[in-house]
Amino acid sequence: MSTVKARISITYCTGCNWLLRSGWMAQELLSTFGTDIGGVTLIPGTGGTFEIRVGDELVWDRKRDGGFPDVKALKQMVRDRIDPDRDLGHIDRAKG
Repeated sequence: MSTVKARISITYCTGCNWLLRSGWMAQELLSTFGTDIGGVTLIPGTGGTFEIRVGDELVWDRKRDGGFPDVKALKQMVRDRIDPDRDLGHIDRAKG
């Protein structure tokens, strides 16, 4: 079994002031996945960019995907790539 843990990167537009949004998303991922990931890196960018990568895979692009992911979708995207069998608790449960 590989001991290399997925590293997540969030590239955000500094001109659009998306640092706080990026930091909040990083905090949510770290709170949920803890030591099961290799870290979350925030990368300053320009031109309205907002991209989230798990390793080298682009999982969210603001321009391609239309806006920003909600935290539920973000956690599910990450989970599906690093540990598809993991239960995210209330996030995975449908509203009833």
